[in-house]
Amino acid sequence: MKKYAKLLPFFVPGIALYLALFIYPTVTGFYYSLTDWDGLSPSYQFVGADNYANVAKDIIFRKSIVNNIKFMVAVVIVQTVVSLLLALQLSKQTKVNVALRSLYFVPTILSSVSVGFIWTFVYDPSLGLLNGLFETVGLTSWTQNWLGDSGIAIFSIAAVQAWAHIGQMIILFVAGLQAIPEELVESAKLDGATKLQLFLRVIWPLLAPAAAIVVSYTTIQSFKAFDLVFTMTGGGPAYSTEILSTYIYNSAFMNYTFGKASTASVYFLVLISFITFLQFRALRTDRVSY
Repeated sequence: MKKYAKLLPFFVPGIALYLALFIYPTVTGFYYSLTDWDGLSPSYQFVGADNYANVAKDIIFRKSIVNNIKFMVAVVIVQTVVSLLLALQLSKQTKVNVALRSLYFVPTILSSVSVGFIWTFVYDPSLGLLNGLFETVGLTSWTQNWLGDSGIAIFSIAAVQAWAHIGQMIILFVAGLQAIPEELVESAKLDGATKLQLFLRVIWPLLAPAAAIVVSYTTIQSFKAFDLVFTMTGGGPAYSTEILSTYIYNSAFMNYTFGKASTASVYFLVLISFITFLQFRALRTDRVSY
């Protein structure tokens, strides 16, 4: 015990930060979710589970969950598939591949607000680059009001989210691919495995831990895309791009219902934890061995 006691001072700063920045805010948020606090008044009433019932009945809250799930599914599929395909092409350590990986990583270092403003201009129905490109190549029927059409606005923002973070996922997949023993790949090739068989039987099972990180991280990113959504649409039109983070913001800072916002945050935490758990179970990373 004396040996471990000497190490205790090294853990104290980390534990203190964890308690102050995670445990305390989480417990406090849960407490306020049981009150009607408006965020300004020194006093408030304890309302118990009423907030949870009222938020669950809120049509806008339900719509924000549906929008967030649509957004998440679109981002996870596009970002994971595209980054995996690019990583397979860029996994070799050559000068060209290193340069391309760096190029794909550039959007990641931009702030989400900057990305939002850039793509708002790209999507502009009158002066935007995207519609202008379609018109130039004769695809006028493809032009859209990308952020003004409630049917496609959420997917337009999802495309931007995927574009901005594909570089990160490429790096994670490349790291996973480079960790696969080369002798296993060569052995499969000598046994006559096709490229598809090599990927399905050798590469993908060994890449599952990296894929689990990519999918879970992408999921968390898609639920935290407040700044991108707020910059591009503010949740409109007609709440078609309202997601949980914008709903929480509007409840707390626009409507001054901090109790309601705290309740939505608890729902947010439970939902994202449940989805991430299902993803890890589906990828079966606990059964992967090297």
